[in-house]
Amino acid sequence: MNFFKRSMLLGAVAAAISFSSCTPPNSGASARASGSLALSNDDKTVFAVDTDNGMLAVINPATPDDVRLVPVGKNPVRVIVAPDDTVFVANNGDRSVSVVRKGDTAESARIPVGVEPSGMAMTSDGKTLLVVSATGLDRTDEGTLTSIDTATLQKNWELSVGEEPRAVAIIAGNRALVSLFKTGELVEVDLEKGTKTSSKTGIYETANATRVSGVSSPAPVSTFRPRAMADLIVTAQGDRVFAPVVWAREDAIGRRPSTSGGYYAAGGPCNIGAVATAGIVTVDTGSTPQPQVDDLTSCFSAGTNSAEKDFPASTLASSASGASAFQGPIAGVLDPTGTWLYVLNRETRNLAIMPAWKRSGVGIDFETTGTSVRTVQNLEGHGADGLAITADGSRVYVYSQFSHQLEIFDGQGRGAGAKVVTRPSVRNVAPEKLSVAMAEGRKLFFNAQDLRMSSSSTNVACSTCHLDGREDGHVWQFPDGARQTPALAGRKLLSTAPYHWSGEFPSLNEFNVHTITERMGGSGLDPQTALKLDTFIDALPLPENPLRTAMSGPAELRGKAAFEKAACGTCHTGELFTNNTNQDVGTLRVGRGVTNPDNGVVMANGFNVPSLLGIGRSAPYLHDGSQLTLEERVISNVGDRHGVTSTLSLEEKNDLVAYLKSL
Repeated sequence: MNFFKRSMLLGAVAAAISFSSCTPPNSGASARASGSLALSNDDKTVFAVDTDNGMLAVINPATPDDVRLVPVGKNPVRVIVAPDDTVFVANNGDRSVSVVRKGDTAESARIPVGVEPSGMAMTSDGKTLLVVSATGLDRTDEGTLTSIDTATLQKNWELSVGEEPRAVAIIAGNRALVSLFKTGELVEVDLEKGTKTSSKTGIYETANATRVSGVSSPAPVSTFRPRAMADLIVTAQGDRVFAPVVWAREDAIGRRPSTSGGYYAAGGPCNIGAVATAGIVTVDTGSTPQPQVDDLTSCFSAGTNSAEKDFPASTLASSASGASAFQGPIAGVLDPTGTWLYVLNRETRNLAIMPAWKRSGVGIDFETTGTSVRTVQNLEGHGADGLAITADGSRVYVYSQFSHQLEIFDGQGRGAGAKVVTRPSVRNVAPEKLSVAMAEGRKLFFNAQDLRMSSSSTNVACSTCHLDGREDGHVWQFPDGARQTPALAGRKLLSTAPYHWSGEFPSLNEFNVHTITERMGGSGLDPQTALKLDTFIDALPLPENPLRTAMSGPAELRGKAAFEKAACGTCHTGELFTNNTNQDVGTLRVGRGVTNPDNGVVMANGFNVPSLLGIGRSAPYLHDGSQLTLEERVISNVGDRHGVTSTLSLEEKNDLVAYLKSL
């Protein structure tokens, strides 16, 4: 019997309490909740944050109808519980953390932090709370880690940690690791000093060792970069961290569009996926964090299913027959023994369970499937982003944000008789705030299982590249040339036709038909359903920008004048900063010897002028991502092909950059 079919019979949650073939060294209790879910210390209360409603739901699982809603800040995304059962909520939409004391029906305080706070962690004594924010209050290119004294609710210190940080984990030695969401790296912080000790662990170099070292291969070698590092799962001892990621392919995608599988169908090395593959990065913290990652540029299945590999396979997906698809890993926990790793996959609506310290054992057929996943539990709800496990490992909770639904799973029995029992879900935890069209459009955007959107051999969603409806900072080597993922959020796409970097699609619907059927391999949407998807995309809000204010400062006002002086407004005009035409700004990839040159359409017409809204948080820049910063773009504009910047002084160029970052 196929492994995945067999594992479904044995059950999901039951695996954590029934199989003990891979107990880790120094095992002990581990962090057991992540994302939008947390548990009280006695496991009698479930806390779920509902982002749309701005509520903390306090749920008694013994009586599922017993739900109490506590108003918190705007767009709460993460919740954490202190040893005294004080609840802290990261409010992504209003730069704050809400504090709700045990038994209270209202928040008792609100702590100011940076822009779009998300990740949180707490020291074991409950005295210090760490909060990660996407940007600081005075810049768009660096996020912050804030240390807060939980007794006084005052800041101990605040530290810039890198571009778009998302999660934080406290590790051994009074240190922390912070994940950088788009670049897929980890930053190490000394918690005593409040200083950054390193900003690179070498994950990319380890995952692409064959290509990096120059070792030849008889087959074409692909390279992969980790993206979407949304969570960090840490052992009780702080000696190992697991980071769910999406591996994004970097080398040329030779496959041409077709309706039989799309660009994104399998075809990468060792069947790990062609363009975007869910995975796990393992890091042993030690004195210096060291990534334990498979070499994805070689056929990593050879010899890796052995005792010498004491970490999960670095990819969660395989094209093996019958293997379950995984996409959009967003949260994870370890079971109480530290033996089993649970990874929640939002886009494929399932929960993957695997040994945390090896890749073999009962029910695991690595050689056949190419994955060390032991068990898969499918979910009913949409938009799952919260996961928690009880202290005895017998019950798992999942919160599905788009369905406002809490799912409850119990593990019963042992060995071959183990099974999972699905308890009644707590539905309608909070009311639906979106219109029917918006709600359905969102589900489509984040769904890699819907065959209308993506083929069974592709398993990607719109959000696989457009992370959180924005962009992933990645450059894809498509057959028509190198193309950076364009930002969607806040750019009012229905008003900016034509579409694609080449401007070849006169309507958003035509572009979506191309993307869904030819790239993603889906069967396509009927006009009414397509309109729901378009409505959701068009309404995506701009990422929050600390530099975007009602009253522009002196530098921004001077920069606006420089913008007009350099004739930038000729193309980037109007409320959306685009005239919706194609222009040649001197960035075409032409000539023999150029890797992946641009196709004939853009060679003849140039590239479609993108909106500048939100540009300060959408690095890198240009269609091929060749400019890493706005400063670089403005200064390196040789020949005045991209605005007449030669007329600007250095001070005016600096002011121009300041203006662009404020848009």
